[in-house]
Amino acid sequence: MKLYLTPLLMTVSLAVAAQGSDDLFKKIESLDSIVFTAFNTCDIEKFGSMFTKDLEFYHDKGGLTDYAYTINAIKGNCDRKLGLTRTLVPDSMEVYPIGDYGAVQLASHRFCHIENGKEDCGTFRFVHVWKFEHQQWKISRVISYDH
Repeated sequence: MKLYLTPLLMTVSLAVAAQGSDDLFKKIESLDSIVFTAFNTCDIEKFGSMFTKDLEFYHDKGGLTDYAYTINAIKGNCDRKLGLTRTLVPDSMEVYPIGDYGAVQLASHRFCHIENGKEDCGTFRFVHVWKFEHQQWKISRVISYDH
C-alpha cells in the first residue's frame, strides 16, 4: 500500500513539525551564536570544541576539507588579524530534526572585514549538520555555498 500526501496535507504536516521543533530551533540558534562568537573573537579553543573530529567541510570554491584544516585556517586568519566577522542573516535560519542523529541548520550568513580602509562584505548560504552525542551538540558536516 502506497501512501500519497496531497500538497495541503504535506503543508499541514510540515507546519505541525515546525511548531514541535521550536525548542530545537532555539537550541541551534543559541549554539550558532556560541560558535560564531568564538569565531569573531578568535577563541580558537572554543571554536574547535564545537565541531566533531571527523568534520567534513564542503566549500563550493575550496572543495572538501577536514577538522584540522578548518581550525588551522581560522587560526591563520586570526593570526593575520584580518578582523573577519560573521553575522547570521536575520530570519534566514531553518532548523529540522534528523531522527536520532541531531539536526540540520540552513541559513545565510554575512562575513565582513576591512580592506583598503573600507568594509568588504559578502553574504553566503550554508548548511550545518549538528550531531547530538554524549549530551553535547557539535557540527559534523558543513556545506558552504553561493560564493
